[in-house]
Amino acid sequence: MREDVADPAFLYLTTVGRKTGLPRRIEIWFVRSGECFYILAEHFDRTQWVKNIRRAPHVRVRVGEEEFEATARVLDPQRDADLWQTAQRLAEKKYGWGAGLPVEIKPILTATVP
Repeated sequence: MREDVADPAFLYLTTVGRKTGLPRRIEIWFVRSGECFYILAEHFDRTQWVKNIRRAPHVRVRVGEEEFEATARVLDPQRDADLWQTAQRLAEKKYGWGAGLPVEIKPILTATVP
């Protein structure tokens, strides 16, 4: 993922439906810190895509014109307290809203052949 390009307002996240096994795609606001992306679930664990990620953390992401495979994980409020606060602070700065359950999305880096 190129870091020299300004981030768009949202990304597309495709999860695997935990009941159907079918792809489920959403458009969602996000923030970025380093190579990781963070999205916030307003309804915490009641959010369907959070339930899907807990069952199958392998996801597909599209940001602008780039599309990539990634792993997603729901942050733990105790173990990931610093990341949790960072994600909420960045969202507050970018959107004026930072409440919700943060989910970290980490791109799967693939080796390139010279």
